[in-house]
Amino acid sequence: MRERNKNFSFEVVHECAQTGARIGKLTTPHGVIETPVYMPVGTQATVKTMTPRQVEECGAQIILANTYHLFLRPGEDIVKRAGGLHKFMNWHKPILTDSGGYQVFSLTKMKKRNDEGVEFRSHLNGEKLFMTPEKAIQIQNDLGADIIMAFDSSTEYGDSYQLCKESDRITHLWLKRCFDAHKNEKQVLFPIVQGNMFDDLRLASLEQCLPYASDGIALGGFGVGETKQQKYHCIEIMMPHIPKDIPRYLMGHGSPDCLIEGVIRGIDMFDCVQPTRIARTGSAITHTGRLTVRNAKYKDDFTPLDPECDCYTCKNFTKAYLRHLINADESLGGTLLSIHNIHFLCHLMEDIKDAIRNDRLMDFRNEFLAKFDKNLLF
Repeated sequence: MRERNKNFSFEVVHECAQTGARIGKLTTPHGVIETPVYMPVGTQATVKTMTPRQVEECGAQIILANTYHLFLRPGEDIVKRAGGLHKFMNWHKPILTDSGGYQVFSLTKMKKRNDEGVEFRSHLNGEKLFMTPEKAIQIQNDLGADIIMAFDSSTEYGDSYQLCKESDRITHLWLKRCFDAHKNEKQVLFPIVQGNMFDDLRLASLEQCLPYASDGIALGGFGVGETKQQKYHCIEIMMPHIPKDIPRYLMGHGSPDCLIEGVIRGIDMFDCVQPTRIARTGSAITHTGRLTVRNAKYKDDFTPLDPECDCYTCKNFTKAYLRHLINADESLGGTLLSIHNIHFLCHLMEDIKDAIRNDRLMDFRNEFLAKFDKNLLF
């Protein structure tokens, strides 16, 4: 295990007697994060349609930005000259950056992967580019986020065992190079566990990552087409082997049921782009499931999106007004629905933490899911 970064710390302050789920305190140079935490996604140094103040007022403690997208535009050199991501986007709380590995494999075409790195073409203009582990870390060092990710090789659900095993070999080869290249002591670097849905590959990948996980670990390779039960199974087989004194990050997940089930299984950190994405097309996350406000039945519905929610949107606007904004293509509609969705998930995490403190997380789960239609979400 590598030495811990003295600028960061993590401690578990309470464990739920029912489940072992925990509340933690993650200290960073830009503030303390109480976990478990949902991180809104600000892919291109912005949570879409929202100002930093609005994001903070929703209860966000930390946001995520993406290395691949910021590398393409405006370029990490511009962000570095601006004083880093925090100053560039005027967000003064912690930031996490994804390494861009997932985007290289999911968004780009004509990919050629080898031990050295990945050759690909930009999804913006077709320009030929080459990304190495060293380059991914250099970009993240320049961006200046508090928590950064190792550059990894990802696979898709249904890929063959042999392909996944080879991809994992490359991920672990790159992992050492990422840590050797990492030079910014004000950042912690998390390794990313891969392995697709194969139990032995998951455990082998975890074993390779643990020597680098002194400050935290990320569980990647999910959300690629697997069922939720397959996902939960993989988390369950890995969790007994992950040290309790580091934060555990489940990448790319943020639906309410996944947040609850993930925390029950020991996850501390989550992110997901869907809450703002579905907001821009007229959908809200509510205590009963997904509500599509553009539907005709809300034309003269003068009630709030969710009577159990106290966000700015629910306290001030009706479904009828929000439907009008969305159907008229007014950008305010996407903003108000994004405020609601981000607030909903941040405050769901607060409710989860209250349930942990009171040692009743399973009771909370059952009460929440009894009225929440998972088929109506994402």
